[in-house]
Amino acid sequence: MTRRELRENIFKMLFRVEFHEEDEMNDQLTLFEEQLEGLKETDLSYIKEKTKEIIGHLKEIDVEINEKSTGWKTSRMGKVDLSIIRLAVYEIRFDEEVPEKVAINEAVELAKKFGTDESPAFINGVLAKFV
Repeated sequence: MTRRELRENIFKMLFRVEFHEEDEMNDQLTLFEEQLEGLKETDLSYIKEKTKEIIGHLKEIDVEINEKSTGWKTSRMGKVDLSIIRLAVYEIRFDEEVPEKVAINEAVELAKKFGTDESPAFINGVLAKFV
């Protein structure tokens, strides 16, 4: 699985955070795993590990997003956009393997695929304040 595909699957798991309690996320990971038939164990392990790490930093990530996004608090953002921004902020702040520009570019690409017509520009604008 490519890095982009891994990131897309992590985004899909993060999107579930909006609809499930934190203590339900292990069950959600199991359900998600069942949907991804034929996935290599290394890829599955990577998706699970990164998802858990991001969830562990969500409060901190949301505080930073709220500080940087003028006029847009996380409570007002669309769930798709918020999940993409959370993933990118995690990569910018906590994942030393991902360059900032790559995190932003990949977030914009996810927004083009899963968001609204306005999502790429909105996400790019928010994330630009993190670099």
